[in-house]
Amino acid sequence: MYRKILLATDNSEQAEKAGEHAISMAGSNSADIIVLYVIDAYYKYALPQKELREQLDEQLREDGKEAVKKFKSKIEEKKCAGKCPNINLITMIKEGKPAEVILKTAEEENVDHIVMGKSGKHGIERFLLGSTAENVVRGSKIPVNVIS
Repeated sequence: MYRKILLATDNSEQAEKAGEHAISMAGSNSADIIVLYVIDAYYKYALPQKELREQLDEQLREDGKEAVKKFKSKIEEKKCAGKCPNINLITMIKEGKPAEVILKTAEEENVDHIVMGKSGKHGIERFLLGSTAENVVRGSKIPVNVIS
């Protein structure tokens, strides 16, 4: 039985499928869902000009807000077709290396289960297993569902 589920999202199609899975798990267990969006610091600091970094930071934060807002509306407005009326939703936007932030947040929040998409929205990672997903699976002390 799960009390707290961490959903790592990047607003990708696979993250949306992972969200549906998290809703199903939470609904059947009356669990809380923590929706976590991680701003990958690598993309921000790869740019040489301060103005570009600031613009990218602003865009990434907006993307994060949109990702958690999208999931939150699915829970609060639609009530998940009656599947999740009692789910407590917690949203977080953090910055850092995604796998590290996901694992650290799971530990800090005493999460029972992590749910995430197989690969993210960024570049070549779409063609690989998903380095973030792989690193989370390898580093996690709790069950991880990777949804494709």
